[in-house]
Amino acid sequence: MGQLHNRVALITGAGRGIGRAIALAYAKEGAKLALAARTRRDLEQTAQEAQDLGASTSVVPVDVSDPTQVEDMVRQTIEQFATIDILVNNAGMAGPVGPLQDNDMMAWIQTIQVNLIGTYLCCRAVLPIMHKQHRGKIINLSGAGATNAWRNLSAYGVSKVAVVRLTETLALELEGTHIQVNALGPGSIHTQMWEELRDSAYTAGDAQLYALGQRVTSGGGASLERAAALAVFLASDASGALSGRLISAVTDDFPTLPTQIQRIMSSDALTLRRVDLH
Repeated sequence: MGQLHNRVALITGAGRGIGRAIALAYAKEGAKLALAARTRRDLEQTAQEAQDLGASTSVVPVDVSDPTQVEDMVRQTIEQFATIDILVNNAGMAGPVGPLQDNDMMAWIQTIQVNLIGTYLCCRAVLPIMHKQHRGKIINLSGAGATNAWRNLSAYGVSKVAVVRLTETLALELEGTHIQVNALGPGSIHTQMWEELRDSAYTAGDAQLYALGQRVTSGGGASLERAAALAVFLASDASGALSGRLISAVTDDFPTLPTQIQRIMSSDALTLRRVDLH
């Protein structure tokens, strides 16, 4: 049996890229999958691949920034699978590239609505189910914008650092409930989002971001498989009581974390904290 045998996982942004990779990794570990994203065609492709691996699946087209659609997504998942054990908040967008004052205002706001508000709405909708069963795992996808300030990428960076603080705050509120929530930093992986970022950086004249985009989309990006493996770890019993942490698939040796969870949880390790000058 796999690490996620018979667990029900709701994964947003599951039609392609990192979300698709996580879905297939979960399928291999025995999970049942509720796959959500805006584009049904992409979801159906992921669902077919997951079914070929033996997984039961459902497909739910959704705009995670719409509260009504999120509630419907959760309701449909419960109707299909009776519960939700794992929530992966992966749906996201890069947003506008360029100086803040030149960004399209509505595009900037939409980035916050999808990346941050969408994560909040999905957590809010799923928590009553997890509280009822006295267990659950929530995984929020973060990114490089959470730990580094990138010029010309303000909406993305702001949204992703806010996702980490949301993760930390929610973890504090969930202490003692057997529901864990963590943020996953996948690294810069060659996905459609990075292709769009690269092209937008070229148009905006951001040579540094364009060069990074070229490297990522030319074989120099982070490992998609390692990000999916971290998502399996955080969803499984192996992650134990680890909660409120930002774990990097690139820099953190997460297979060794089970032996360090008590020490991590009694410190500020893997959190967003100011480092004092003295």
